[in-house]
Amino acid sequence: MTAFEKYLSLWIALAMIAGIAFGSVMPGLVQIIAEAEVARVNLVVAVLIWAMVYPMMVGVDPGELKNVLRQPRGLGVTLAVNWLIKPFTMAFLAVLFFESVFTDWIAPADAQQYVAGLILLGAAPCTAMVFVWSQLTRGDENYTLLQVSVNDIVMVFAFAPIVAFLLGVTEIAVPWETLLLSVALFVALPLAAGVWTRRLLGSSDRIEAFRDQIKPFSVVGLIATVVILFGLQGQVILDRPLVIALIAVPILIQSYGIFCLAYASAWLLKVPHRIAAPCALIGTSNFFELAVAVAISLFGLNSGAALATVVGVLVEVPVMLSLVAFANRTRTRFS
Repeated sequence: MTAFEKYLSLWIALAMIAGIAFGSVMPGLVQIIAEAEVARVNLVVAVLIWAMVYPMMVGVDPGELKNVLRQPRGLGVTLAVNWLIKPFTMAFLAVLFFESVFTDWIAPADAQQYVAGLILLGAAPCTAMVFVWSQLTRGDENYTLLQVSVNDIVMVFAFAPIVAFLLGVTEIAVPWETLLLSVALFVALPLAAGVWTRRLLGSSDRIEAFRDQIKPFSVVGLIATVVILFGLQGQVILDRPLVIALIAVPILIQSYGIFCLAYASAWLLKVPHRIAAPCALIGTSNFFELAVAVAISLFGLNSGAALATVVGVLVEVPVMLSLVAFANRTRTRFS
């Protein structure tokens, strides 16, 4: 693990603090950034999101899809959890807490924003960090790549309809054009660019060397996006610090619950541990870059939905490391 990956929670926390300070000291500049939009897509953040997503997409190898029948049960668990269960359980928990349990602390308009952000987070399964979790659990690297590759292709077609349906259930108006544009900008086009880059580079050694060179841009993009988000959210956080903790509650329940479901299913289906651990971790982790991007595109940089997706980034790493430890301790329970 790089220093960034190992201490991701720390860097995000520092970026949040820097963003709050940035918003307080230079509110005019933050407002200029917020207004740099085309079709409700913020141009500054779009560049940063591309910087995050592109290095990950270069690692997607379409040629691995031919091996899908090698271990279909592990892939089946991944797809079932990611697309048939996870988005809907996240929506249920979000509505339960923010429209029932937390009503005494959250205004109805803010509650809808947080519900929307959590739905976007739950409908975006992990694309890149799962390779880190797979390595820490001694997962099958080739099969992990296969799972992520199939997941990305499904995401291009399934993310927008699922999110639109769930946001409609919560009575939030969804601009379909903006949602589809976000999926195209932050999933389809980076994926196509990644495939084109792989073909241009040719050998696997050159591809890996190129990925190592561009990885720093991913770090810069993530940190800069968080700084901008919290620059706009700074006053809200200072006025209501309890909001961060409240948003984290359904995320924590969702993360541990989904992992238990996927991991137990893989055990019952006698999936080998080197495949079972990554397939459970993929469903637990989130493609937070996409969730943040779509939240910004749909609801704006200074929205509660964008804040909810960023809280997901802060919560994810300590949760995932605890699950990695659990998976390693239970390795001998698998065949």
